[in-house]
Amino acid sequence: MSEDATTTENSPVTGNDEQLRSLKTLTTVIYALQAASLLIGITFLVAVIINYVKRQDVQGTFLESHFTWQIKTFWYGLLWGIIGLITVFIVVGYFILLANTVWVIYRIVKGWLRLTDDKAAYSG
Repeated sequence: MSEDATTTENSPVTGNDEQLRSLKTLTTVIYALQAASLLIGITFLVAVIINYVKRQDVQGTFLESHFTWQIKTFWYGLLWGIIGLITVFIVVGYFILLANTVWVIYRIVKGWLRLTDDKAAYSG
């Protein structure tokens, strides 16, 4: 019976580890959706909706910083994308759109690599 008690005591820890792994997989999927948005723009919107819906689940974990990172990437990317589109007629918009695309790619790659290393998206 003591073995069963030990198994039961250890289950919540294993459950938390499993939940964290599941949330890490979800975070990876969100980075993949963001990357896919370079070809299919709507996936960026799907990704940020998932971020907001699941944000409470990652509170208190290193994944919380990734969700914040992903949400900021969406909103700033959207802002600079709109500014780029508005200014395209005066040519500078093309440079803004190019810079925005490079910045979004950088954010996706940096965040994804830090996630793979089980590190927060940023320190500070």
